[in-house]
Amino acid sequence: MPAIRDHAAIDDPALRAAYDTCRRLTKANDPDIYAASLLMPPPLRPACWAMWGAARVSDDLADTMDSTPHERAARVRAWVRALITELPTGTSTDPVRRAFIDTVHRWNLDLDGLADSLAGTCDDAYGRRFADWQEWRAWGRTNIFPWGRLLLTLLQQVGVPLPARLDRHGSYLRLVDGYRLTEVLSDLADDLARGDLLLPDEVLDHFPDAAQALRERLWTPGTTELVTHLTTLARRWLHQPDLTRGMHPGPLALLRGATRGTLAQLDAIDAAGSNLLKRTPRPPALVRWRVLAPARTRAALAWRLTPLDAPPARPVSRVSLSAPARPVLPPRPHPSGARPPRIPPEQMPRHVAVIMDGNRRWAVAHGLPATEGHRRGFVAFREMVHGALEIGLQNLTLYAFSTENWKRDACEIDYLFESLRDELRDEDKEPYGVRLRWSGRPDGLPADLVDHLTRAEETSRHQTKLTLTLCINYGGRAEIVDTAAALARAAMAGDLDPGRIGEHDFARHLPLPGMPDVDLLWRTSGEHRTSNFLPWQATYAELHFTSAHWPDTDRLDLWEAITEYTRRERRHGGATAARPSTKALT
Repeated sequence: MPAIRDHAAIDDPALRAAYDTCRRLTKANDPDIYAASLLMPPPLRPACWAMWGAARVSDDLADTMDSTPHERAARVRAWVRALITELPTGTSTDPVRRAFIDTVHRWNLDLDGLADSLAGTCDDAYGRRFADWQEWRAWGRTNIFPWGRLLLTLLQQVGVPLPARLDRHGSYLRLVDGYRLTEVLSDLADDLARGDLLLPDEVLDHFPDAAQALRERLWTPGTTELVTHLTTLARRWLHQPDLTRGMHPGPLALLRGATRGTLAQLDAIDAAGSNLLKRTPRPPALVRWRVLAPARTRAALAWRLTPLDAPPARPVSRVSLSAPARPVLPPRPHPSGARPPRIPPEQMPRHVAVIMDGNRRWAVAHGLPATEGHRRGFVAFREMVHGALEIGLQNLTLYAFSTENWKRDACEIDYLFESLRDELRDEDKEPYGVRLRWSGRPDGLPADLVDHLTRAEETSRHQTKLTLTLCINYGGRAEIVDTAAALARAAMAGDLDPGRIGEHDFARHLPLPGMPDVDLLWRTSGEHRTSNFLPWQATYAELHFTSAHWPDTDRLDLWEAITEYTRRERRHGGATAARPSTKALT
């Protein structure tokens, strides 16, 4: 019996019973999730049931139609408050919370982001409506991603190799959308009973008669057409063959088994007809067996051949859902004691981008190897970050390694990458409130460097003083090509009308869609060109060129560039506008 074998590391009978409650809850309420949990390594299955149990209970509290939306939301808040209170103690009188709390402590899970997911569940009590697919995806991903992050952490905790593949990030997102759309269609009867139709107006507007019929719980030819359209869309999103290339056999069996189970569920939705409005459809038992039995055999073999770390016998940490924020330190002062000019907020550039040019020329001028120029360049890099923090700049983007830099000597490239690793290992920037982001292609970069970059992005994502973007293996034309490819995939998937694509659509399909336009682009070392750097974002940027090589610059040069920016007239094709005094106050 799975409950006995998979609980082998849990020696407390009451705790074993709590995990078993979660297992039975999972099996009874969501057979697909339960089947997927059996594809996980055996030591992780109780943790999966506990996580799903916590998500399910909070969701049921919001959805059960036995009270007003306000009362249901209050129940969710009370359950979450109890969880927050009990987390530091390591236990609970509620069996689901007890199992979940033990999972968090036993596996040392980081609950960062889970509060937003639970808050979203609370908001679900009041019903949802989505204008377009973008809003629908934001809702689904806010709910799902924190739990998915915990799942990945569990796999990493037992030693399952999960290399970061940012080039496949869009495919992962689309796969999650396919799972979510299948879930929405499966729960259609229950949602309609609560007065919810959890589909975006963007698609419902194309089937107006069907949308109204669904709200009235009527099955019509238009309803059939809408459901068929949606199941076809979900199948298209689930078809992501590039995700499986190079994947470890264990996660591969899990991914393929879960996806094939979801496809069988879509077949059941198509076959349900009018019964889709009465109950949740399920695939026939024989179909489920044909899908899941081979998947379980492959997963069992993969985990048997994979050395896995044993689960801890007892909790190893004490964590909180709302851990106190670390104090943000003030930036380090300039060695001379110089203070930044006081720039009026309305004149401060929101985003400064820098081409850090001249490391090798500086080294040649001083009779030193190129690596010494790069070492001094990293000193200037750190100085510039503190200068940006000190003057109050919100966004700083640095061109660290271009797609053209691969033409350089291999030893020089290796030194650059090792220096970048050292910078990323150094957690010095996080206490100062710096959020790190990376723009560029992973292709060709060392896998461990990609891993360092993605981990630094993850751990710093809630810092707010400065967003520091490193462009590594970046090329502006390559970014535009990648964005055009993403638009083409979205159009093929039916998400976009090719005839109505505008600048906003292009901008939100960029690799970093949240990056603001560049206000000031600065290049050092006397060159007067932008060198394939941020062509989309820097279209209206003010250009600033200085002759000093990058290792000879410091924050004073950054402050001077920003002060010079305040003296510029920025019209963007319009009439000249009166500006306040641009004199910087010291």
